[in-house]
Amino acid sequence: MKVDVLLGLQWGDEGKGKIVDYLAEKYDIIARFQGGPNAGHTLILKDGKKFVLHTIPSGIFLEHTINLVGAGVVIDPVTFKKELDELATTGTYPGNRLLISRKAHLILPTHKLLDAASETAKGNDKIGSTLKGIGPAYMDKTGRNGLRVGDTELPDFLSRYEKLKQKHLDLLQLYGIQNPEIPGEQEWLDAIATLKQLPFVDGEYYINEALQAGKRVLAEGAQGSMLDVDHGTYPFVTSSNTITAGVCTGLGIAPSSIGEVIGITKAYCTRVGSGPFPTELFDEDGEALRRIGSEFGATTGRPRRCGWIDLPALRYTIMLNGVTQLALTKVDVLNEFATIKACTGYKIDGQLTNGVPFDLTGTTPEPEYLTIEGWNCDFEIDGGISGLPQQLQSYLQFLEQELGVRISMLSAGPERDKLMEF
Repeated sequence: MKVDVLLGLQWGDEGKGKIVDYLAEKYDIIARFQGGPNAGHTLILKDGKKFVLHTIPSGIFLEHTINLVGAGVVIDPVTFKKELDELATTGTYPGNRLLISRKAHLILPTHKLLDAASETAKGNDKIGSTLKGIGPAYMDKTGRNGLRVGDTELPDFLSRYEKLKQKHLDLLQLYGIQNPEIPGEQEWLDAIATLKQLPFVDGEYYINEALQAGKRVLAEGAQGSMLDVDHGTYPFVTSSNTITAGVCTGLGIAPSSIGEVIGITKAYCTRVGSGPFPTELFDEDGEALRRIGSEFGATTGRPRRCGWIDLPALRYTIMLNGVTQLALTKVDVLNEFATIKACTGYKIDGQLTNGVPFDLTGTTPEPEYLTIEGWNCDFEIDGGISGLPQQLQSYLQFLEQELGVRISMLSAGPERDKLMEF
């Protein structure tokens, strides 16, 4: 068996949680491979209640599904415990269905202090961090100083914790912060005890043995491909590899073990925080997209920047990820538009390009738009693709031709029954 992959193709917030929740019934294992509590995957439960997952994989509500938090994830034990407590309010108790890789790294309270100090020091050059300690945790990981989940099982864990905490306090002095109060330290230590009640596994062995046993595995991405630390809109990116390559490092599988790659994109574009956004709208259309789409961050609550769909960026992320099929979400948000637009290329210094330039931050690309007739009406998806408005059918065909990948799913609302699979 191979690992199928589901990930976002834009700047995050594409609707991954709903799609994973829908597909999870077909899989034995759902595995998170990167990111941390900066993710926010929104699911609508059968009773209509909304639930946002930050670190726990989105298959947790299915009793037959094992959920693995892989080595590439960074875990804030306090946030994790709060998620477990919130799950309990829905009657969901993970038990042995939620596994944590021993090689996943831990976010310390002092990581959050460093995150805030670093962001403040940047002034007008802030990158829009969620201030959850993600970046500093990954810095400790690559700097070979980090604490891992498996370290909590060692007799000298507390001394390792104190050593890393002191390193952080020394670094904070460089920002002019002396002897800060560490918020929530005891809460963090208590949450470690809760974390240790869950099964820890050697994730790379677990996942490969599961594949050999014929188990079906879906890797769940967080954030979006344009936020990839190597290939995104640097430096306005996250601290991990959000693309398909990150599945291999984050779960410990070979590239040959990758199967289907399902890329998710909205029918338009959004972005939270700072950074380049070529198709961003500052007019009534942008406000309409935000209002109709309820575009506010699931993790931060910040209003999302909105714009038309960006085809050069999508072609780029489809290439990076080896996407084999597309899921198009929030199509219903465009129902009220008589015409919609799609960016087909960028004009930079008078030259037209179809590719994403090396430094989107240092350039101001002018989007080249194609105006498309909208369907300008509500529609139902239970009649299949032939039951969709003709203009919408034409729009889907246009996207498939431009992007070179078939659209396999269409989402027209947050509810599970508002999803069509082709």
